[in-house]
Amino acid sequence: MSTGAAARESYYERTGAGRFKPTAHAGGAWSPGEQHFSPVAGLMAHEIERYLAGRPGGAGGLVVGRIGYDILGRIALDECEVSVETVRPGRTIELLEATLVIGGRAVVRARAWLLASLDTSSVADSPREPMPAPDELPRWEMDGQWDGGYIASIEVRRTPPVRRGRTAAWLSTPLALVAGEESGALASYITLVDTANGIAVQQDPAEWMFPNVDLTIHLHRQPEGPWTGLDTTVTFGPTGQGLTSTVLHDIHGPVGQAEQILTVRPQPRA
Repeated sequence: MSTGAAARESYYERTGAGRFKPTAHAGGAWSPGEQHFSPVAGLMAHEIERYLAGRPGGAGGLVVGRIGYDILGRIALDECEVSVETVRPGRTIELLEATLVIGGRAVVRARAWLLASLDTSSVADSPREPMPAPDELPRWEMDGQWDGGYIASIEVRRTPPVRRGRTAAWLSTPLALVAGEESGALASYITLVDTANGIAVQQDPAEWMFPNVDLTIHLHRQPEGPWTGLDTTVTFGPTGQGLTSTVLHDIHGPVGQAEQILTVRPQPRA
């Protein structure tokens, strides 16, 4: 992946207050006329971070403990608008909601629980083992299996799968999330998380569709970049539902978990 001119490119360009135009790099894997949900999730987290930074006192010592996205409809590769509001204010627990609108219609809603940041380092522990470092894993050309501008924009280093639906991978991107803007560590990390549904496929995507209708991220530690680690398991059930479950890592170890519910169905025949 080139890091020259591409490093100055981005997934979005700001066109106004809360308004963004997706670039070709945001293109989806299932349809060329749609946005991939990974940069969409990152964009909404970016606006949540900006909302918090713009308040008197900023985030007030709170950090994101959970952010859950519900995909309400087709996310067209068109200009979009993101708004953020406080649903439940509080000094130690707070709930925010972000909404992404395209063509006057809400297509994604995200709710973020913010929790007080305290020093609990004396009891910090996780039974999850760290993933192998990115430079210990072979590079995987993900665009050999998936289409779309977003997939072409990322670097993937993946453990060789030993069976369908199970693998671990590190992801990074040289692109900015929004042109000319610095994104926080959380938004940059989240920008790559939804890719989990494509790294450990159960069935050939040319034969089967399995898009997710949500993404829920729980964090026990705030992640650091530049790599997003995904230790992913994909399960297909017998009645059209599936589940992508991921232990999330950064280079220091596990940071949380992500879940995606899938709608599984055969690709339509021509």
